[in-house]
Amino acid sequence: MQRRQLLALAGLWAVAPPLAGAEASQPPAGWVHPRRPAPMFGVVGADGRRQPLPAMLGGKVTAVQLMFTGCKATCPTQGALFGALASRLRSDDIRLLSISIDSLGDTPATLSDWQAQFGRHPAWAAAVAAVEEVGRLTDFLKGIAARPGTHTAQVFVFDRQSQLCYRTGDSPAIGELEALLSHVSRQA
Repeated sequence: MQRRQLLALAGLWAVAPPLAGAEASQPPAGWVHPRRPAPMFGVVGADGRRQPLPAMLGGKVTAVQLMFTGCKATCPTQGALFGALASRLRSDDIRLLSISIDSLGDTPATLSDWQAQFGRHPAWAAAVAAVEEVGRLTDFLKGIAARPGTHTAQVFVFDRQSQLCYRTGDSPAIGELEALLSHVSRQA
């Protein structure tokens, strides 16, 4: 294992709260009631700009996935999903956001290269959270992984007011996600 990966795992282990069992690895899927406002902390986008997460989410319906560029398990599938979905989007009111949980290894350049593998698209952004914010982000999403260095393959949908409103199950189908985003977009 590379030194960078070991440091990332150590950082994730340090911020992740203990888990009681396997059920804690994936939050329930479905509508979130009441909707939960996104936490106020900064992320650095693939364009190198730092901005508050709510600002990155606000104004459009946004689908968020957790990932990291060194992941060889679920992240390539998630990248392919968002790449294909971005090319199918017909509304300027919908955006996709991949957030890296590898704060020690991922940079704007690695995020940009990762997206390029799956078809960069203007509706699809990528960002990385600071190491001290990764645990807070996964706790907010209730997507805390069962083991350090892993994460859920769920997609988290935010409304135009940067509020978490829906959690998919693991690895949603592209048609299911497309219909869900269109539905949320029509709501308000």
